[in-house]
Amino acid sequence: MIPVKQAAEEFLGHRRIAVTGVSRSAKDHGANVVYKRLRERGYTVFAVNPNAEQVEGDTAYQDLGSVPGGVEAVVIGTSPAHAEETMREAVELGIGRVWMHRGPGAGSVSPEAARYGREHGVTVIDGGCPCMVGPTADFGHKVMHAFGVGHMPKRV
Repeated sequence: MIPVKQAAEEFLGHRRIAVTGVSRSAKDHGANVVYKRLRERGYTVFAVNPNAEQVEGDTAYQDLGSVPGGVEAVVIGTSPAHAEETMREAVELGIGRVWMHRGPGAGSVSPEAARYGREHGVTVIDGGCPCMVGPTADFGHKVMHAFGVGHMPKRV
């Protein structure tokens, strides 16, 4: 296992990132917040939502395999019930970095998905939010991180 700080830096070192669970309507939905922040910070970001053609003014993709040119990393922002399916797809596609988002609520963390990913060589960050660290952080997310909101693990 490696320190989460190192895993987060490596994750955010990738420029092509998919975010699952980006909603058509929820402005403050966790996946939408992450999606918009990555886009604002210069990442090439892809929204994955099998029930939408467009979200946040961008094309939405049915699944990870539909993203043209593929991605290097994935933020899971769906319910935990869908996390394992996404993790299995990431493994099939050879995506080596997955972050399961968790903010103040239940989040997207699935212990089964994390276990499956790790068993197949994926670096899995199972908690917290990409907006809490590195080049995507903001003051509010840093405060949440400092107070343990989102249950960011210390090692992954």
